Amino acid sequence: MAEINNNDFDLAINRQNILNNDIAINSLKEKYGFKKDYFTNQEVANFFDVTLRTIERTIADNRDELKHNGFTTLRGQKLNNFINQDYDNFATDINVGRKITNLSVSTVRTVLNFAMLLKTSEKAREMRSTILDIVVSVLQEKTKGNVKYINQRDTSFIEQSYREATERKQFTNALNKYVDMNAYKYAFFTDEIYKAIFKEKAKEYKELLQLNSKDSVRDTLYSEVLILIASFEAGLAYEIEKESNKLDRQLTREEAEQILHDFAEHPARKPLIDDARTKMSTRDYGLRSVYHENISEYINPMNRSDFEKFLGEKSKSLQEQIDENIDIFKRLQDK
Repeated sequence: MAEINNNDFDLAINRQNILNNDIAINSLKEKYGFKKDYFTNQEVANFFDVTLRTIERTIADNRDELKHNGFTTLRGQKLNNFINQDYDNFATDINVGRKITNLSVSTVRTVLNFAMLLKTSEKAREMRSTILDIVVSVLQEKTKGNVKYINQRDTSFIEQSYREATERKQFTNALNKYVDMNAYKYAFFTDEIYKAIFKEKAKEYKELLQLNSKDSVRDTLYSEVLILIASFEAGLAYEIEKESNKLDRQLTREEAEQILHDFAEHPARKPLIDDARTKMSTRDYGLRSVYHENISEYINPMNRSDFEKFLGEKSKSLQEQIDENIDIFKRLQDK
């Protein structure tokens, strides 16, 4: 896989990808015996064997990130419930008092966030290693060690793959009938679509994912990306046929290229292209450790629903999905 840059921005994304992975978080809760919902700053300091000042300084330096991961202020009934809890699970010598009206606390997710931020704590260093081991273990278990086709664990992959294949056939038929080029036109215009959407050719994408010559790029694409490609293929087939009929002749390569360019640059396509770039660059970075440099500005932390989609209980291998829908596939095959 491609080497990932190691700047502060990448580290922040990597931390958030871990903290958004509920499957891994649940394993970490069990590993460290976290039973409570909230922990005081002093409890966090005691757990990591650092001073309260160190925790407060870390909060000051990373407040937005910690708040995003559960650092909050308790008031009212939530505060009363917290004060009345048994503190034996985490630390000793806690005294939050009975007359306070608010209290800043951390959730389990925040505590794990602290483990990735604290540099002087041996406990934090040990936890970082354990966190990475568990994250990798979850990924290995779900994918059998092969993340190349993790996209296929999305239960909508089969449907969208079939849709794209249908539109692909219409597109190649249009190229065959209405564009005056040799057989190279199929690969050429496929690359042009990929460049318009992802700013990289199919060959470059194959190299990033370390695909061999027999591997199909489409088999590795996420369902939402397949939908966009299908939209491109359907739209281009229509526009190419329309222009050819208008001119009453086959189109030249340059004319067909201009149609593709105009189609890709239409304002109606921009939000769809942006969404596909974000999903592909973000998921490939988070799940496959693949860095798409040409669209790197679209990389974000993966959201929790995406981890559930590809690693959660409802995600399934392609073979499991086929086995469950075998009657549908037989009907499609008979058509």
